[in-house]
Amino acid sequence: MSSLRKVLVIGSGGREHALSLRLLESESVGEVLLSPGNAGTHTAPPDLAHKILRNATGSPLEVAAREQPDLVIVGPEAPLCDGLVDQLSAAGFLAFGPSAAAARLEGSKAFMKDFALRHGIATARHVTVDSAASLERALAEFDAAPVVKADGLCAGKGVVVADSHDVAREAALGMLSGASFGAAGARVVLEERLRGAEASIHAISDGERIFVLPAAQDHKRIGDGDRGPNTGGMGTYAPAPLITPELAERVTRQILLPAIHGMAADGTPFRGALFAGLMVSDAGEPGLLEFNVRFGDPETQVLMNLIDGDFAEALIQAARGKLDPALLTLSKNSAVCVVLAAAGYPATPRAGDPIEGLDVAARMPNVRVFHAGTRLDAGRVLTAGGRVLGVTARGSSLAEAHQRAYQATEAIRFAGMQFRRDIAARALA
Repeated sequence: MSSLRKVLVIGSGGREHALSLRLLESESVGEVLLSPGNAGTHTAPPDLAHKILRNATGSPLEVAAREQPDLVIVGPEAPLCDGLVDQLSAAGFLAFGPSAAAARLEGSKAFMKDFALRHGIATARHVTVDSAASLERALAEFDAAPVVKADGLCAGKGVVVADSHDVAREAALGMLSGASFGAAGARVVLEERLRGAEASIHAISDGERIFVLPAAQDHKRIGDGDRGPNTGGMGTYAPAPLITPELAERVTRQILLPAIHGMAADGTPFRGALFAGLMVSDAGEPGLLEFNVRFGDPETQVLMNLIDGDFAEALIQAARGKLDPALLTLSKNSAVCVVLAAAGYPATPRAGDPIEGLDVAARMPNVRVFHAGTRLDAGRVLTAGGRVLGVTARGSSLAEAHQRAYQATEAIRFAGMQFRRDIAARALA
């Protein structure tokens, strides 16, 4: 196995677990380690037991220096925006992910909106506000209540879709004062509310070329029928039938490629995973809601089931600026992920509940149970975060993947477990 590659994945969530197993499936990889990882990433699953999966302790730079990986993949947005890829590159490591300058596409919503306007990418009209004094004048520019967004990173929670100007005002003042999101809300973006259906499309980029993944649809709210507060995502499925091949081609031509070419023209080439959050109007027109600069979570859990080819080799080439998109192909399968959340999530998730049934679910065909908020305690797996597991299944059809995912979900139990029963229901209907 010494001739095979070693890959280091930075992060501890379901996204990182899904990435690590897909990397381990790559012909060129013999070992994947995660920093810090979780209870599911300490050892390889039975079908990959001939390879090594393990967790590593220490800071990302310490682990890289000790382990000397052939590639480092940075999963979450915060370390990307803080410049971890720049630091790894300066230390001589090949890293997949954008530089801090390129990561501003997610790190600053005001930057992203201005960038989209400069490069002709369709997005909602907006006004940026940095003081309570200028807020009233900005609110008056919107006939209907605007969407309110904190400029900086807020772990997916910095957006308020207001039903009235009063609600928008209250939300914006809470952000500007620092009460809501600290320094991340020091600037606020007010934007026109777009109507339609949401979807997301990911692209792997080397700064010039891209490989586009299937469109996915996430379910943000905690409860069935999109009720209750927003979360980091309660489940997803792909491909999303909302995005037809013709529409996907338009998104590539009108949103993804202009972004990649625009970043290069601005002197900050984007190498990594670019994730476009879209709103598709009733007339079929795509508009950009946001850019994220990393693989989405839980979108990654389904997307990793839909790519054929040597995934690690493709990411290495992208990190080097020499991606051959022909390295990867898209499968004809569908995939569904059902997120199991802890009691009290999203407000005050409870930790420490034992999880049962993981072995039963893992033995089901074409099922992967990706760990997120879990930890090991004397051989037992306990809950340790808001979103605990991502139960993911693939099938030759969306209906087959849906059935398998929910069969596996029913095998797992922990006190207070929450999950939605309508993931992909609209697409199946």
